[in-house]
Amino acid sequence: MPRSKNSSTGILEVVNASKNFGAVRALDGVDFALREREILALLGDNGAGKSTLVKVLSGIHTLDEGEVLIDSKRCRFHSSVDARAHGIETVYQDLALFDNLSPIANFYAGRELKKPSWLGCLGLLSEKRMKQNWAELADQLKVNIPEPSEPLALMSGGQRQAVAVARAVAFASRFVILDEPTAALGVRESGQVLELISRLPSAGVSVILISHNLEHVMQVADRAVVLRQGKKIGEVEATPENRTQMVSMIVG
Repeated sequence: MPRSKNSSTGILEVVNASKNFGAVRALDGVDFALREREILALLGDNGAGKSTLVKVLSGIHTLDEGEVLIDSKRCRFHSSVDARAHGIETVYQDLALFDNLSPIANFYAGRELKKPSWLGCLGLLSEKRMKQNWAELADQLKVNIPEPSEPLALMSGGQRQAVAVARAVAFASRFVILDEPTAALGVRESGQVLELISRLPSAGVSVILISHNLEHVMQVADRAVVLRQGKKIGEVEATPENRTQMVSMIVG
């Protein structure tokens, strides 16, 4: 898959990020920068600090030390609402989808379009607009959901993941964080999800990808940042030539 073209300037930066949970140092002076229209892989074994860092960027945790910068301006997130207000959407491994609802209903869950708009939550659902908007985004991202009105429970793991990613892209103005998006998927479905991820930079979205699968990382990511025991060990271009170096940094 082609690498995205991006500038060398970080539009989202983490500077000296440190976080303690009691006596446990979950993050210890972590620095990295995400560039515009880039896919940046965040690698590391269990306990490396990846989940904590994602939760900081998602507004679930606040840093004890350090800062997050967007366009060189310091941002402090106190909730997921704060993170979303700065254009950050996160797709967690459990997807947070409703099996009894359709892809379209999941897509707009909590953000339903109403008519007339001035009535706010008291308005009627604008199902026509929601279907139209879903169709346009699905076409843009090449998401293949033959029956978007059927319950999500009837769909494959790859289709479910595609719905979650599409929802994040639709409401993220700039950044999407993907937590193990191909976990528990078969080869074919993983390939479909990776194709979708590779198209996100062309939609104007920068991506942080958390994955244990180096083969998948090398297929779609531009760079890889490696964490171990809460510290940043290094970063390299995510190419097959650097595979041995990435493994070495992960396992120590």
